[in-house]
Amino acid sequence: VSQTDHRLFYPKMKGIVLLLLLLFSSVSIEDPAVYRNADRNQDHSHGSHYLLDPIHNVIQSTRGANVTLPCIMRLRPRSYKVKWSKINPLDPMENLIIITNGKYHKNYDKLKGRARMRRSHRLDASLIITNVTLEDEGRYKCELVNGLEDQSLTLSLQLEGVVFPYQSREGRYHFNYIEARQACEEQDGRLATYAQLYQAWTDGLDWCNAGWLLEGGVHYPVIVPRHPCGGDFPPGIRSYGPKDQLKDKFDAFCFTSALNGRVFFIQGPMNYTEALDTCLARKAQMAKVGHLYAAWRFFGLDHCDGGWLVDGSVRFPITDPRERCGGLPDPGVRSFGFPRQKERLYGVYCYAPF
Repeated sequence: VSQTDHRLFYPKMKGIVLLLLLLFSSVSIEDPAVYRNADRNQDHSHGSHYLLDPIHNVIQSTRGANVTLPCIMRLRPRSYKVKWSKINPLDPMENLIIITNGKYHKNYDKLKGRARMRRSHRLDASLIITNVTLEDEGRYKCELVNGLEDQSLTLSLQLEGVVFPYQSREGRYHFNYIEARQACEEQDGRLATYAQLYQAWTDGLDWCNAGWLLEGGVHYPVIVPRHPCGGDFPPGIRSYGPKDQLKDKFDAFCFTSALNGRVFFIQGPMNYTEALDTCLARKAQMAKVGHLYAAWRFFGLDHCDGGWLVDGSVRFPITDPRERCGGLPDPGVRSFGFPRQKERLYGVYCYAPF
């Protein structure tokens, strides 16, 4: 199964430029009372805004990296606090990360000590997150509070990664929402968001089985409509509508990002137990499904031999499709399902953390 601005300066305009220079020559660029954000054409001459709009509202990163969420003050009030929090649409409570008054700060447990203020200059209220995890993806709020005019801005942290469908060894549609979430976590991932599934669809993911997403919905992506996979409807993300998260059973769409280790293959044949011991002898562990997908996506792992994974499935990653290597025209991770674990027919994919 396959996954997967030049501006022209004309001489006739010199007079206009000189006129504009004369008009603005009395304005010092260091005067904080006059400021214009050229990107958004917002006039702040009344001093009603303390935070500069970010140049980019979406910040990209990968798992294990360090990332900076920018928050810059235009003016620094005499007395103020800056609060950073994470916005969770499924949790109405405020998820505080850190509060600072410019001199002192208090960290909360949301990011488990991995968050700190950058403080590269006196107007800098940016947040640094170290060793980014899958759970760090989402929306963040920087809020300046001074008792008179509070202001906030929001940023989205997005991780580069890969979405992969996952089902139980018992077969199709055996996970409720909680079980699907746990299954993804066990395979070095987390339930994918709708936005992540949509991105995967635009990248070519075509999958006929419905799966749970992090928001609690059930969907599946279709590139080529066919019966019984979308029928005559156009390509897109199909939705199953509201579902009972405890009773209804589906597969899962998981998301993983870059590895903090390497995946390597050891030739068989060996059964599951022998495969486990073989990895341990190399001071490694049997790879998880998420490990294999991440190695395929980020490191271009390409191997035509099926290998055991820790969940009991047998898979192999293909970046260069060829006739006798999976038989499908697109790159992806192929699966042999969940063979009987005593059969000595396969190699093994191992994972060694850096």
